[in-house]
Amino acid sequence: MRFEIITIFPAFFAGIFEHGIVRRAQAEGLVGIGVHDLRTFTHDRHRTVDDRPFGGGEGMVLKPEPLAEALKSLGIEAKAKREQEQKPILRSPGLQTDGFAMSQRRTSREDTLNGAGTGVILLSAQGRPFTQGMARELSHVERVVLICGRYEGVDERINELYCDMELSIGDYVLSGGELAAAVVVDTVMRLVPGVLGNEASGEFESFGMADAEISTDEEGVPRSQHGSGGLLDYPHFTRPAEFAGLRAPDVLMNGDHLQIRKWRREQQLRKTLKNRPDLLEKAALSEDDRRILEAIHRESRD
Repeated sequence: MRFEIITIFPAFFAGIFEHGIVRRAQAEGLVGIGVHDLRTFTHDRHRTVDDRPFGGGEGMVLKPEPLAEALKSLGIEAKAKREQEQKPILRSPGLQTDGFAMSQRRTSREDTLNGAGTGVILLSAQGRPFTQGMARELSHVERVVLICGRYEGVDERINELYCDMELSIGDYVLSGGELAAAVVVDTVMRLVPGVLGNEASGEFESFGMADAEISTDEEGVPRSQHGSGGLLDYPHFTRPAEFAGLRAPDVLMNGDHLQIRKWRREQQLRKTLKNRPDLLEKAALSEDDRRILEAIHRESRD
């Protein structure tokens, strides 16, 4: 898999991809990352990449010509042409995604980035929320091109002509898309097969897959955790067993995998209900999960 990042601040990424899993994934040839200076694609002595917005208003807007040239240098055709040449979708069995449905205005190429050759993404506060489901889908794309917005944004014609989607990493405004690009690269890259030392690490975590979609069981060995099925992760503890007067839960140290699994599921439900109750609406909940939630609600009323 390869990421291409278009930015006016290439030095921003000088150290951020040189540590931890990202560095190892690049060293092992599992992931490639290219950073491209937008100013390289200007033709005036001031290397101008922005201009005042039509209609007035605050700030400046990134000009379309340098961005179009940068995309062309990467072999990126206009979206209409890529749609004609795009290879068929290759979906993984059981893969759950949030989908990449575009607006009706955008063409009929909906929900097709999973397995696509190239996906072009504009990082913008106006974009769709970036989720773990989207990260899983992007991990099946061969090449992801990330356009880092700046100032008041990017000329909308670049979005219309070249971008498959706009993504936002949260309901807040950054000074530019560079931090968002780093978040997307890190989140997607760790889901590429072979990047994590333990493949199950990408399944048993917050916003992870439901039990029915997980295929990492060891035969004959009961799992000590549930797939989160869209819930938050459970609390984690390690040595020492007692710290500052607080003891780690005994159930985690008794070796009973089924009891550990039951305790962890209850904690996932409790933490999600406390911190992100909105996730429960779309989570893959069993009847046992619903009974646990009813018991938690009764506790809070008592």
